[in-house]
Amino acid sequence: MASGLAGTALAAGLVTFLGDRRGRRRVLIDVAALGVAGAVLLAFSGSLVGLAAAAFLGMINGMGRDRGASMIVEQAAIPAVAGDVGRTRALALYNVAQDAGHAVGALLAGLPSLLTARTGLGSVGAHRAGLGLYAAMLVATAVLYAMLSPRVEEGRASGRLRLSAASKGPLTRLSLLFGLDSFAGGFLTTALLSYFFFERFGASEGTIAALFAAARVANAVSHLGAAWLAKRIGLVNTMVFTHLPSSLLLITVAYVPSFPVAAALFLLREGLVEMDVPTRQSFVLAIVEPSERTFASGLTNLVRLCGWAVAPLIAGPMMDGVSLGMPLAVGAAMKIAYDLLLWRSFRRVRAEA
Repeated sequence: MASGLAGTALAAGLVTFLGDRRGRRRVLIDVAALGVAGAVLLAFSGSLVGLAAAAFLGMINGMGRDRGASMIVEQAAIPAVAGDVGRTRALALYNVAQDAGHAVGALLAGLPSLLTARTGLGSVGAHRAGLGLYAAMLVATAVLYAMLSPRVEEGRASGRLRLSAASKGPLTRLSLLFGLDSFAGGFLTTALLSYFFFERFGASEGTIAALFAAARVANAVSHLGAAWLAKRIGLVNTMVFTHLPSSLLLITVAYVPSFPVAAALFLLREGLVEMDVPTRQSFVLAIVEPSERTFASGLTNLVRLCGWAVAPLIAGPMMDGVSLGMPLAVGAAMKIAYDLLLWRSFRRVRAEA
């Protein structure tokens, strides 16, 4: 997971500083092609080193969702198409579409188990088939990227990037705060949470797949609610006052005695935790100039990726040597600290929602 996140971070860094020069459509196609190569290598690798190399090349991050270079470019392009008035709603719909895909993907993660039980492929062959489907979907994605309107290129930086004085301070503070939030999130990756439910409660692969599919549906619905709420109480208030209770719920998940209760609390948490995503994206894009949007989106996501890449190296041994629920409690506590610091720093900043 750390290797995959490191590859994701490297790609995000290259896109942040060089993506606009190459062109947004070209970058999106490039990233999809690397994902295909990583999936093929992963399917046929016979060693831990090979698996790590495949994860790095294919940016297979263990988060259960896109957190890398593609997302950076897509977020920067959306305001060029939607305009400032429709920015938050467009980002909300973008995240709804992503989560709908994540929900289907989570269900398809149970496909290898089904193939193993119903066919003669065996466990390894069934998982290779799953990775083959993953690669085929990425090829289809590359084709769709090639068909994007030229409007996605509007507003991109044409030469050397220069960040305005008005953008530097807020962007620096946001990046530091997002670094704390992402480090906390690295304790709570989809892979680690799946392992927690499997080891603590004995939940099967199919049950966990269904649980995370339902979680993505809850995320998708919450994004629309976030756009509606931000129009009424502001972007920062929406980010903080939905994210904070979700962290409190996660702490309870770590210590409840049964899987049904843990699953119910987890789904309730998932109905709140992603409401800060479209509002956070919109806030970042609102406080910088149009020509700075790829860099701002890239920088804030790059900081987050670095935190995600480091934390699993701590969370894994913590699960093994302390307790299964400890990473959940530690990650949630750090996220609460992030929410309070964010509200204190930016509660007076007004941005069009």
